[in-house]
Amino acid sequence: MAEEEDNGSTSREEQEEALVALIEHRTCEVNNLRKRLAYYKNQLDEAEKRLKDTELKLARLREPRSNSPIIDRNERSYKSNKPALVIPVVTPKVSRPPPAAARASCSETVTPPVSSTSVSAGKSDKARREQHNVEVKDKGIKRKFEQKEHQELIPLIRKSSTVKLVHCQGSNHISSQHKRKLRSIALSPVNDQIFATSALDGVVNFWQVQSRGSGASLLNSSDSASQKKRWPEDIAWHPEGNRLFSVYTADSGDSQVSITDLNKQGGARVKYLEDKPHFKGIINGIVFMPWEDTCFVTGGSDHAVILWSEQDGENKWKPKPLHRNLHSSAVMGVAGMQQKQIVLSAGADRRIFGFDVGVGRADFSHQIDSKCMSVVPNPRDFNLFMVQTGTHEKQLRLFDIRLRRTELHAFGWKQESSESQSALINQAWSPDGLYITSGSADPVIHIFDIRYNVNRPSQSIRAHQKRVFGALWLQSLPLLISISSDLNIGLHTLQK
Repeated sequence: MAEEEDNGSTSREEQEEALVALIEHRTCEVNNLRKRLAYYKNQLDEAEKRLKDTELKLARLREPRSNSPIIDRNERSYKSNKPALVIPVVTPKVSRPPPAAARASCSETVTPPVSSTSVSAGKSDKARREQHNVEVKDKGIKRKFEQKEHQELIPLIRKSSTVKLVHCQGSNHISSQHKRKLRSIALSPVNDQIFATSALDGVVNFWQVQSRGSGASLLNSSDSASQKKRWPEDIAWHPEGNRLFSVYTADSGDSQVSITDLNKQGGARVKYLEDKPHFKGIINGIVFMPWEDTCFVTGGSDHAVILWSEQDGENKWKPKPLHRNLHSSAVMGVAGMQQKQIVLSAGADRRIFGFDVGVGRADFSHQIDSKCMSVVPNPRDFNLFMVQTGTHEKQLRLFDIRLRRTELHAFGWKQESSESQSALINQAWSPDGLYITSGSADPVIHIFDIRYNVNRPSQSIRAHQKRVFGALWLQSLPLLISISSDLNIGLHTLQK
């Protein structure tokens, strides 16, 4: 009898989960349609205004020649020998992606307008752009930011003695098509089945996942080396998914930030920003802030953290130093918190700072026992963030921004091929915020479950032949994408 009650309870829970997921999907669908309706209403109003302006100009033009015969508008269009006016195609911007909780259930395929050799030659550039840009908005309309859903995960940390495994059903490997070692990988914020890779050859490749993760096709390549022929140290997508930003070095007067515009073709697609606010050394990181106003932050070896704000006009950005002297050594990682305008910075000086942009000063600071190499906020619990350190077998530390100096949990692994911890090794959160993946000097991907009350990896996936730099989780597919010094990209199908 008890078993029947348990089955009935499980069935009700499953039905409830299915209905919640359906509500999220349909809510997102309604929001998308409302955005489109608002966009086209605005376009109609603007078009009517332009029509009236043109009619007034024509009326004023005809006033001095009122005695001339009136010619029918349609007849005049046939008799005129002037060439027709060609209106250039303008590719509108893509809207900000939906909240993380609903994006998987309402993932409307929105692809940045990169060209692919697989697209038939019969399609024009205009047709491809119109096909790829589903979510559109006018440049004059302020970007609408959608707040992600907060979920309390911190109470779950270290509360379970059993681990919930993520099963890897299979792995496929493709050539990265880079000539030198890979450096970075970044998923498009609009469609995570589009991703970019950069390498020491200065090239950025744009990819699209195929056949639900069984492979990926190369969409386009861009020579994104700096003006002094330096490779990108880090890359980040603009929130609208139509531009990719790269950072370089502040030495020798080199360009510090470049923008690859995916709407353009050829060498003109890469533009270098004129401002050079970093004083010296490598710019170690770039990340866009999860705030309504579009801005990104860079952190460098000159100890500085710089905030770049988007200005009126295409690719206009204004840098503002947030701080230059809080860190006594290189800033290795930067990130932005969701719930308030705090910029996190992690340095080789073993310090972690939370800088409040609104008040213009440090909100908190924390010093640990080892150099810090990156910082990554949790995508679901906005109070939780992870810091990568150089401590052997204790590389990952979890913190609650409200508890300041209290370490919630620490994870780590023992490396077989190297005793040193490389700053090129990166971590990533799963979309549900419960798992962390990390690369390693060994050819494996380590996975950590924050609910598991032990410090070692909950599991490790042998993923490549050489060192793994990192592995990113897709939300639209149960898939991990990894990069390695073996020059391959790994696609790993998962099942929880």
